[in-house]
Amino acid sequence: MDLKSMYREIVNDHNLHPTHKHDMEGANMELRGVNPSCGDDITLKLKVENGVITDGAYVGEGCAISQASADMMLDLVIGEDEENAKHLADIFMRMIKGDASEEEIEELDEAAALENISHMPARVKCAMLGWRTINELLEDEES
Repeated sequence: MDLKSMYREIVNDHNLHPTHKHDMEGANMELRGVNPSCGDDITLKLKVENGVITDGAYVGEGCAISQASADMMLDLVIGEDEENAKHLADIFMRMIKGDASEEEIEELDEAAALENISHMPARVKCAMLGWRTINELLEDEES
C-alpha cells in the first residue's frame, strides 16, 4: 500500500468510525465552529480539569475531511494540558500552510495524514475547522 492510500484510509476510518463524535455530558468548555464555504458545522465540547483536557467530543455535520480531522485532533489532545493542545493546533495549522518541520509533523501522529490537504485549497478550511475551534476555545478561556 502506498503512502497516499494509507493516508486516505486513515481519514476514511476516522470519518466512518469516529471515536469522539457524540454528545458529552459534563463538558465545562464548549464552542461551535462553522465553515460557511463548505457547510461544516461542529460543536466542540471539552472537559478540562486543572488545566488538563480529560475528555472531549464533538457533534455536528460536515464533509469527511472536517469530521476526520476533528476526531484525530481529539485523539491527540485528550490527556494533554491546554498549552500542549494549543501547541499541537499551531503545528497542525502551520503544517497545512507548509511551514512545519518534519519533526513537528511527527508530533501530530495520524493527523499528519492531512499534510497534503494544502494542495486542495477548497479543503484547507475543512481540515482546519476543529483545530481552529479548539484554539479559539482555549484562547477565549485565557481572556
